[in-house]
Amino acid sequence: MSTIKDVAEAAGVSIATVSRALHGLPRVSEATRRRVLDAAEHLHYVASPSAASLAGGQTMAIGVVAPFVNRWFFGAAVHAAEELLRAAGYDMLLYSLGADASERRRVLSGNLLRRRVDGVLVLGLRPDADEVTALSAARGPVAIIGVAVDGWPSVRIDDEATARCAMRHLCKLGHRRIGYIGGDRNDPLHSVAPTDRHRGYRTELAAAGLAPEPALEAIGGFTVRGGIAAMEQLLPARPTAVFAASDEMAMGAAHVIRRAGLRVPQDISVIGIDDHELAELFDLSTVGQPVGTQGALATEMLLAALSDPATEPAAIVVPTTLVVRGTTAPPQRDVHPGR
Repeated sequence: MSTIKDVAEAAGVSIATVSRALHGLPRVSEATRRRVLDAAEHLHYVASPSAASLAGGQTMAIGVVAPFVNRWFFGAAVHAAEELLRAAGYDMLLYSLGADASERRRVLSGNLLRRRVDGVLVLGLRPDADEVTALSAARGPVAIIGVAVDGWPSVRIDDEATARCAMRHLCKLGHRRIGYIGGDRNDPLHSVAPTDRHRGYRTELAAAGLAPEPALEAIGGFTVRGGIAAMEQLLPARPTAVFAASDEMAMGAAHVIRRAGLRVPQDISVIGIDDHELAELFDLSTVGQPVGTQGALATEMLLAALSDPATEPAAIVVPTTLVVRGTTAPPQRDVHPGR
């Protein structure tokens, strides 16, 4: 089996130059790069990630940190990031934190990532001051999706404004008893959406002259099963509409409403956030966000910072769009469970 040393000898260059040429790094002339590529092809040599570290200490890997990868939003964002990283010649090291606060500390301390990756992409987490300091001091640039952090390139939606858009749609239809299914605002992972989307719900209630009612609010954990459990909790409060802070929770809520012998939207309207890939199949009204676009933009900015560390970090807020389908309609009078 050929080694990087064999390629270097065949091309008449150093091992470091071979590594740079094979991984598209700078300070290699086109003639030298062509000679190295020809030698590697002739010897059937395939570069390993460890070989890249010989040239300037680069790992040719990017760390991607997400709360969950088995949820649609994070999976879609990771997929978009991975496609661009692969095209740029980078491997991806994925860290899924789950609900484990200790795992968050272990990863975001920076020590775990320091020698393994050239940069870090953070999804859907609001890092505290210590975490920002640690990651900024670690190797390479950091980009983030879901929240703005000074000094880091970022891509996000305005979660509060997106929630208000969903609520305005329900209020304009004439709903006055609007239930809310959201995430846990005391989430140990300190993710962004639960707090901001709940704030948007409450803000729009106040704008409509409506007082919040604890009986009309439930935690759904951003999953279908969580939406089912939350809607079971809300049904006795007799809402005429439910705003779920994600489409998956909205799908769970609609299932419970129909299982109770009620109609969506005639008896209870339902709206979510995301425009999930299954939202159209469920005929679900929602406020759509471009998840793949966010993953791609953040990755592009991370790659730009790797190419030129002097690149000015941008903070991009991507727009969301109200998508009205068949799960929202004006309320009907005196149609409540149990009556």
